[in-house]
Amino acid sequence: MTHPLIPQIIDLAVPVAQAIGLEVVGAVFQTNQSPPILRVDIRNPQQDTSLGDCERMSRAIEATLDASDIILDAYILEISSPGISRHLTTDREFISFKGFTVLISTSEPYEGKKEWRGQLINRDDTAVYLNQKGRALAIPRSLIERVQLDERKVKN
Repeated sequence: MTHPLIPQIIDLAVPVAQAIGLEVVGAVFQTNQSPPILRVDIRNPQQDTSLGDCERMSRAIEATLDASDIILDAYILEISSPGISRHLTTDREFISFKGFTVLISTSEPYEGKKEWRGQLINRDDTAVYLNQKGRALAIPRSLIERVQLDERKVKN
């Protein structure tokens, strides 16, 4: 479940990230920790996200978060890159990672399987399309639980 402050935090973080050439791809506020941990995930659209990118974002967003008074108590701010195992959710991510190997998990078996691996071709309103050894496969979006990047080679 998403913390209720996440939409406000993302609204503050997006323009800060854009000003330094980065993108915000998500945020999590772990209030079950003491002190709570706010993690903002970023990516550099021009190259691999570096530790320097995370440091720049941390410095840039600290003052904005403090001035906003959204989070009144002490917390730890973490800036990170979601890495290769991250889930694809937005249209932009599906476009950016076209041709990459992905792993799709379905809620119920589709053609006898609940996990599919292949190269991402496309996504539309009805399906996510994979290339499996030259064969195009359309997996209905209504069955898909998650799509994530996968660094392993396609094996079927």
